[in-house]
Amino acid sequence: MLRSPARMVAFGLGSGLIRPAPGTWGTLAGWLVWVVVLSRLSDTGVAVALAVSFAYGCLVCHRVGKDLGRPDHGGMVWDEMVAFWLVLWFTPDTLWAQAIAFGLFRLFDIVKPPPIRYFDARLKNGFGVMWDDIVAALYALLVLAVLQRIGLLGVL
Repeated sequence: MLRSPARMVAFGLGSGLIRPAPGTWGTLAGWLVWVVVLSRLSDTGVAVALAVSFAYGCLVCHRVGKDLGRPDHGGMVWDEMVAFWLVLWFTPDTLWAQAIAFGLFRLFDIVKPPPIRYFDARLKNGFGVMWDDIVAALYALLVLAVLQRIGLLGVL
């Protein structure tokens, strides 16, 4: 991981090296970065940070995957971090709501319902690494919106 800045980013500052479940550790690291840094930005700042982080993630995940000979190496967790930032941006700012968001995002990222599984199987470049997690984030956001609409998220 320490061979290049690209590897440090792709491996989520080392969180992707923690076993078992590197994706879960990467998502937790993303949550920490959200709380410490990104949650303090304006909506415009968050939007810019997400766009730049996604684009940079496409580049570094492609480069690192190619260097390692595994296009979607399990230790690369920048994709989980960026996608979870998207989820957190639209999640109420309470511990319980964010914990539910975490669980939903991890569920969809692990189970990979269609079309996530389709993208994961067919897109094997940096964009593919990043994209399937964004779709998992959209699923999590949809469920969170339903929970909010029926009043369950506000109770927490």
